[in-house]
Amino acid sequence: MQLTDFDYALPEHLIAGHPLPERDASRLLDIQSDPFLDRHIADLPQLVQPGDLWVLNDTRVIPARLLGKKQSGGKVELLLLEPTAESNEWLAWGKANKPLKPGEIITITDDFSAEILQRDGKEVRVRLMAEDVMQAIEANGHIPLPPYIDRVDTEMDKERYQTVFANKPGAVAAPTAGLHLTEALMKEMQRAGATFVHVTLHVGPGTFQPVQVETIHEHVMHEEAYHISDSAAEQVNRAGREGRRVVAVGTTSLRTLEAASDGRGVKAGSGRTDIFIYPGYEFRVVDALLTNFHLPKSTLLMLVSALAGHRRMMAAYEYAIGQEYRFYSYGDAMFIRRMSREMGKESQ
Repeated sequence: MQLTDFDYALPEHLIAGHPLPERDASRLLDIQSDPFLDRHIADLPQLVQPGDLWVLNDTRVIPARLLGKKQSGGKVELLLLEPTAESNEWLAWGKANKPLKPGEIITITDDFSAEILQRDGKEVRVRLMAEDVMQAIEANGHIPLPPYIDRVDTEMDKERYQTVFANKPGAVAAPTAGLHLTEALMKEMQRAGATFVHVTLHVGPGTFQPVQVETIHEHVMHEEAYHISDSAAEQVNRAGREGRRVVAVGTTSLRTLEAASDGRGVKAGSGRTDIFIYPGYEFRVVDALLTNFHLPKSTLLMLVSALAGHRRMMAAYEYAIGQEYRFYSYGDAMFIRRMSREMGKESQ
C-alpha cells in the first residue's frame, strides 16, 4: 500500500487543543456497527463482554521538555528521550539557533544544567547536572505536548496529559486512549465483567513523526522500551486460551502485546520494540481496541486500518469529520473490534 492511501483532510478546528472538563465526557465512535454508532466514553461498560481482559499502559509522562540558555545567551530546548546506561546521561533532541556542540553547557536554572556530550543530527547525548537529577526534571521540566497543540503547557496539563493509572515514569508522550478512563468508570466496567491488567511501554516522540516514504513497508519505526510482568503475561495468555477477549486500551498497549508474542503466547520481561503494524498484519493477541483518532499518513492510522480494515477505517474517519468529532491526543475516541480474515480480504 502507498502512503497516499492513508491521507485525509482534517479541518483545523477539529484538533482538540484542550481536554474536556471531564475525562469520561468524550465521544466514542463504535465503528463495527452498521451504520456507525455514536456513543460516549461513559458507555464503555455497555461494550464490555463478561470475561474481557482490558490491557492498560501504565507508563507515566515525564516533564521532558527542558528550556535553557547557552553561555552566549542563545535559547536552547532539550526534549529528553530516554536515559542511557551511564548515570545522569540522557539521549535528547536538541533545538537551538545554531547546532549544539560537544562541551557546551546549557543552563536551565542556577542549580540545574546540561552538558552536551555528543551530537548526531538533532539527537544529542547530554549529562544532566543537579543535586537530584530526577527531582530537577520534575521541578523544572515542561509537559511535552504534541506538536499539533500550539500553546504552552499549563498546570492543567500536568494532570490531564497523564492517565489516572500512570505509574512508571519514562514516556515523553501520553498513551492517549487511557486519558479517558476514570477510577469510577473502570469500577463500572469491572461490574460489567471486565478485568484490568497493566503493561508498560514508554512512548517516544517518534509516535508523532510522519512517514516519509511513499511505499509504506519501507518505513523504519522508532524503537521504544516495554515491560510485561509475569502476572500480566499469564493473565493475557490465560484469556487467549479460554477464548476471552483481550482489549487493548491504546495502540501502545496493542503494540506491546503483539511485539511480545511468539505466536504461542505473550512472553514476560523487558525489551525494545520497533514493531510496525499495517494492513496485512495478522494479529496474534489483541481482539479489540480503544483508541483516539490519529494523524494523516501516520503509522498509527496504518495500525488501526490493519485491525478494522482499510476501507472501513477511512470511511470511519470521513464520518467522524462530518460529525465533528474532536481529534488527536485530547480528542474523542473510537472502539474497534478485530475483523475476521474473511472480512479482511474484502476490506484491504
